[in-house]
Amino acid sequence: MRRAQDLFRAAQNRGVARYSGFLSDREQSLAEAAMNQVGCTWAAFSGGYPAAERKLLCLEPAGASGEPPICCVLISCAVMGGEAPAHKDYLGSLLGLGLERECVGDILPDPETPGRAYAFVLERVAPLLCDELVSVGRCSSRCERFDGPLPDHSVQRESKTATVSSLRADAVLSAMLRCSRGQAEALVRGGRLEINHVPVSSSHAPVYEGDVFTVRGMGRFKLEALGGKSRKDRLFIQYYQY
Repeated sequence: MRRAQDLFRAAQNRGVARYSGFLSDREQSLAEAAMNQVGCTWAAFSGGYPAAERKLLCLEPAGASGEPPICCVLISCAVMGGEAPAHKDYLGSLLGLGLERECVGDILPDPETPGRAYAFVLERVAPLLCDELVSVGRCSSRCERFDGPLPDHSVQRESKTATVSSLRADAVLSAMLRCSRGQAEALVRGGRLEINHVPVSSSHAPVYEGDVFTVRGMGRFKLEALGGKSRKDRLFIQYYQY
């Protein structure tokens, strides 16, 4: 929040546009709160395409011209009969070049062409990617700037239902992972659970409709809806995995 307010003051005092690095959902919420504190009404967010999750905080005061410093890079991998790289492989290879996480936005594997992905990065690191990224996972790769239309990345996620004894973190996590309550509690105690991008340390933490569960090493889930009660007085929940 302090960094966001420093950017605001620099933009306001100098009358020039200022931009942050790529922010997670949680960081965007904090940045928005920081802008509310200082009374900024002209802040915006941009991730390079309309449905982006990771976005830049864009501060463009009246009269200042600017463009978010975002570049889309097409990564093409040579898939020779093996498994095509997944999102984690692309991200690992980009960070393996020494990039900080704030330099990398969304990475969109092509749903129709295995071995292709579109990475949104800060403009200043695009030349490094194009020159230095030569492999992703076990596949050789090449990069080039991409300015064309993106493929359709809309995903129809399969909703699942379950029943829980209560709306506690461990109970809901147990249902989502289809594991025992004790195993879910161990994941929470081990610091592997975040809800809405905030670390959760208590198994008793209450959860609510719309919460996003991130379990390190096991995936991300959204508590989509709450239902009524079963005959055994258990609560129905509806969720899906990203």
